[in-house]
Formats: sequence, C-alpha cells, structure tokens
Amino acid sequence: MMHPKVSIIMGSTSDLPVMEKAAEFLNDMKIPFEINALSAHRTPSEVEGFARNAESRGIQVIIAAAGMAAHLPGVIASMVRIPVIGVPIKASLEGLDALLAIVQMPPGIPVATVGINGAQNAAILAAQIVATADSELQDRLAGYKNSLKSKIVEANEQLKSVKYSFKTN
Repeated sequence: MMHPKVSIIMGSTSDLPVMEKAAEFLNDMKIPFEINALSAHRTPSEVEGFARNAESRGIQVIIAAAGMAAHLPGVIASMVRIPVIGVPIKASLEGLDALLAIVQMPPGIPVATVGINGAQNAAILAAQIVATADSELQDRLAGYKNSLKSKIVEANEQLKSVKYSFKTN
C-alpha cells in the first residue's frame, strides 16, 4: 500500500483547477501524494488535527494553497516541523492579497512561497525536497529538467524558419 509523502491542501475545491498541476507533476514523478480540502477559517480543528498528524503519517512536504486571506499555509506551518510550500490563489485583488499573506510570515514560521497560481512550481520544489533522500527521484527530476532544456533548443530551431526583412538570424 502506498503512503503519501506529499500532501496537497487547499482551502476549498474551487482551488482544484489550479492545484491539479501540482497533482499531475507529482504523479508524473511517481511521488505518492494526497489531496484534501481544509479551511483555516471554516474547519480550524480539522486543520490542526491534520497538521499535528502529518509527520507521523510520513508526510515530508505540505503544499498548501489559499486565496484571499490566505491563512492556511501559515497556520499549518506554525504546527509542523516539515517544509510547507504556499501557493497563493488568484481569488481577489489579482492574487496579490494571498501572495502577501503567505510570504509575509513572522520569524520562526517560514512558508516557502511560489508565484500566484504556481502549483506546478510548488510540486517541483516538493519533489526536489523529497529527492534529497531518493536517488531514483533525483534521476527523474534531472530528466524533467533536461526536457525543459530540449524544448528551448527545439524552439530556437523553429525560430530560424521565421522570416522578417530585417531579421539577422
């Protein structure tokens, strides 16, 4: 039976369209994960129960998404010793309110924060953290990074065929 290494938490299922990118990346990297909806405001005792038990269940990294007031990542980070990665969700004010709420944590309660709606980068960071003790995962991540490089090389080859009167390459 698989046990999750990464937990994806979101304030509500309305965040799922953004957070699916994290789930897809973790799945592609073959990292067992779980997804739950927990609200720092609507279900605070469930959030506390989740956070207090995460480490003992084998969770190594928590990806917590939140929009608007965006307390979920910080509340969870205040209760765990494992890394928490915050994903600000663009729900209001173009997501800037969530970004600032997540990134401006008090000393001693860090939350690694990615860009607004940056669920894929959160998953990549989570994978890199888990990979510190997993050489096979390190190899899969290296393959992923090489595929990014290949895409740019390929794009430059395609750009050679784009013609303009004053284009020099």
